[in-house]
Amino acid sequence: MDTDYQLLKWVLQKSAENRKNKSGTVSVQIIDKSSGRYRVAKTVGTSSDPEEITYLRKKAYAIIPTLIGQTRIDFWSENTKEFIGALRRVKTSQVEVDGPEKVFGKIFDDIGFGKIQQELFRHLVITRLIAPGSKLKTVDYLKRYKGVFIDISKVYRFMDTFHKSLKEDVEQIAFNYTRSVLGGKISVVFYDMTTLYFESSDEDDLRITGFSKDGKSQNPQILLGLLVGPNGYPIGYDIFEGNKYEGHTLIPILEYFQQRFNLSRPIVIADAGLLSKQNIKELRSRQYEFILGARLKNESDKVKDQILSLSLADGDCSVIKMPAGFRLVVCYSEKRAKKDLQNRQRGLRRLEKNLKKGKLTKSHINNRGYNKYLRLEGDIKIEINYEKFEADNKWDGLKGYLTNTKLSAQSIVKNYNQLWQIEKAFRISKTDLKIRPIYHRIARRIETHICIAFVAYTIYKEVERRLIEKNIPLSPTRVAELTKTMYAIKIKIPETDQWEIIPFKWTDEQELIAKIL
Repeated sequence: MDTDYQLLKWVLQKSAENRKNKSGTVSVQIIDKSSGRYRVAKTVGTSSDPEEITYLRKKAYAIIPTLIGQTRIDFWSENTKEFIGALRRVKTSQVEVDGPEKVFGKIFDDIGFGKIQQELFRHLVITRLIAPGSKLKTVDYLKRYKGVFIDISKVYRFMDTFHKSLKEDVEQIAFNYTRSVLGGKISVVFYDMTTLYFESSDEDDLRITGFSKDGKSQNPQILLGLLVGPNGYPIGYDIFEGNKYEGHTLIPILEYFQQRFNLSRPIVIADAGLLSKQNIKELRSRQYEFILGARLKNESDKVKDQILSLSLADGDCSVIKMPAGFRLVVCYSEKRAKKDLQNRQRGLRRLEKNLKKGKLTKSHINNRGYNKYLRLEGDIKIEINYEKFEADNKWDGLKGYLTNTKLSAQSIVKNYNQLWQIEKAFRISKTDLKIRPIYHRIARRIETHICIAFVAYTIYKEVERRLIEKNIPLSPTRVAELTKTMYAIKIKIPETDQWEIIPFKWTDEQELIAKIL
């Protein structure tokens, strides 16, 4: 027997005519009258919200066929049928992820990178922001989610051809952007180095094994020098051979950008790793002002005595006059003192553990790290010099800054403390943008790879700046994630035979991103 299902009209239960639901809510039910009397086959839901009630009614119509195993009764109008038919003809290739282009593509253009008339370059940069990986993975991503088909050989030809001209254009655009963001003047620059390793054991003139900051000393590597302004806004970069001493990179990169962009001599800020007598001499002869991290324990005995005679409370700084008009600013922090002690204790425990296991030999007696606490007793016995360990207590919490500026001690510390921004830049590049490991082995491709990452970092910083400016509680990384679920559908309009791209409606969280565009 055919079962006649229908939707029983809902009733406001507070009405005088019907009091079945005392709460005043409305129930949507599927009613079966096949036996001659009404029977509730299924309660779809209950609500007092008109919109939700409408939704429950539609849901009930969809459920009816599943209860009786029949094709659903067609209540659709002709227009609805045509619309549904058009949707059913849509192929998966007509649906694409359009968020990355809408968000990062716009900022790419806003900064000025759109002047580089290379569509492939644009694809490589935007993909580096949302799906960083090898160039093969990039090509696969573009095909899978953007419907863009690019042969990997085309990518390599591009990287081989445009590496030098790209770098020049990119640096000019990045410099103009940073100068604009900083109010038209760059008076302070920060410089630091990092190492980038390769997933290959082959060396050449550029890729050479050396001291690795990534703990990958067995892998060939290059050095990346990065120059940024306040808040980490990018100015430029350069790459060097993997075994080059980082102190020898500071002056060349400063001179290059100063001459190229006609910079008035900015104050140069760098960490203690770049503090060499030659660098200080070069900076002074070229009339650069500088703030460099100082290695207090490497100073002369006279200066060290002065430092240890200071009586500094938490947050206090003192200035010691040095030769050639330099000043040594010494500051004390209780927080740093605790951290220094913890680090030394950790290093001591590691030495004690290795000594107990017999892993230490004469070759370990040197001044590298915590090996300085080792000494040789007699000809063969290695022991820990606990007196030296205890003597280092008096240096805990002290931090030094060498400068030739006229700035106050507080301004010197404040400026130097922005150096963490460049460390953040390296962290972003290595984690969010996955600049390493590098899979290329040809120098010009390596150069283009770094250039792409530099542009991606510039866009990252602009997204970050706009989010902060608009007080939007999202990170650039979260923005990248959200763009990957912004879709659009490509439909051909019958009347015009033209393709129309229709974006899907964004979620509330995605709508926040619209405020920075």
